[in-house]
Amino acid sequence: MINDIEQEAATRMTKSVEALKGEFKKIRTGRAHPSLLDQIVVSYYGSDTPLSQIASVAVDDSRTLKVTPYEKSMVQAIEKAIMSSDLGLNPATTGTVIRIPLPPLTEERRRDLVKIVRQEAENGRISIRNIRRDANSEIKEALKEKLLSEDEAHAGEEKIQKLTDKFIKEIEKLLEEKEADLLSI
Repeated sequence: MINDIEQEAATRMTKSVEALKGEFKKIRTGRAHPSLLDQIVVSYYGSDTPLSQIASVAVDDSRTLKVTPYEKSMVQAIEKAIMSSDLGLNPATTGTVIRIPLPPLTEERRRDLVKIVRQEAENGRISIRNIRRDANSEIKEALKEKLLSEDEAHAGEEKIQKLTDKFIKEIEKLLEEKEADLLSI
């Protein structure tokens, strides 16, 4: 019983950490990375389609992304979608290839990004603590229904706390790495 609750909590906590990693990838450093454009959606024949499904995205050099649409007619739509995104990028089109130079980050912008990263990490910690709360309430419910003894419930809560501590440490490590990445020039 406790193992099931612990397993479910571990799975949910892992998903929370993976979601945080995804959020961190969206926050750009000074280097070009294709995942920067992952959230961009382009109007493709009337339906919103992720950019990765209608074009290939590659790194041209350390500060430039290259987007090559699968259809020539989509160049303007892709360019418009990139410009209207909140990434602050200005694409340059040459024929059927769209190049996106990434401007260097200013010190002020780096500090803003660090604040955003810290907020995302805090959201991740809150998510982990909510999962701990859910797992502990399941244990208390099982104790109330006499499915567990007091000692088993206490041991289960300790296991859940150790699991929580492990995942919070992982979030702290990710935060530290991302901050260092953002503040390095």
